[in-house]
Amino acid sequence: MPKGFFITGTDTGVGKTIVAGTIIRALTMLGLNPFAMKPVETGVATASGTPVRQDGSFLKWISGMEEGINHITPYCFREPLAPLIASEDEGVDIDPRVIKKEFTALSAKYGSAVVEGVGGLLVPFRTDYFVSDLAADIGLPLIVVTRPILGTINHTLLTVRYALREGLRVAGVIINHSRLSEGTIAEETNPDVLKRLLPVPIIGVVPHLLEISPESLDKVAVKNLRLDVIKEALKS
Repeated sequence: MPKGFFITGTDTGVGKTIVAGTIIRALTMLGLNPFAMKPVETGVATASGTPVRQDGSFLKWISGMEEGINHITPYCFREPLAPLIASEDEGVDIDPRVIKKEFTALSAKYGSAVVEGVGGLLVPFRTDYFVSDLAADIGLPLIVVTRPILGTINHTLLTVRYALREGLRVAGVIINHSRLSEGTIAEETNPDVLKRLLPVPIIGVVPHLLEISPESLDKVAVKNLRLDVIKEALKS
């Protein structure tokens, strides 16, 4: 089993992919040679009839992987829906064994892993299999990505408490500015409130990025993330 993290969110659109890329760069700087997976991606556009897995392709680029995109993102679907519905719409059954097979094969080659889920922990792949089940099967500690805005305290506490009650390890929380800051009091005070209320550490607060590249994510990893917390979580 490689070291690494499973990236989940309090909701869709919180910026998990950017945070996953930043964690990949952090692990690379720590000398751990990470691979990336986005096992299921929905809302996939097509170019000349070929699916374009945007999130999976981004993670492939950031990590420098040579494997084909089908190994990084085994399942992709056109409609921006929960995987259960998107897969039923296309008549495809999401088989967790396929995902775990790809994860195991990549684990044999690389020193660490960053796996990005879909939406939050209770997003369904099947009627009897959720993102939380995949996270448990893969066995990596969670990093929970959340927004800085009003409502994040409730969403973040619910996600973390549910994960812990399900027996999942939670390395910490990253607050991500997926949009430009509105300068609200909630944005200013939420990080401190979450730090006081959460049973896990705040790993960092990621600013809104106008430029996204390996170099810009390296700077964020060094400046905005607690690498000491990441290192400690990798020991477990």
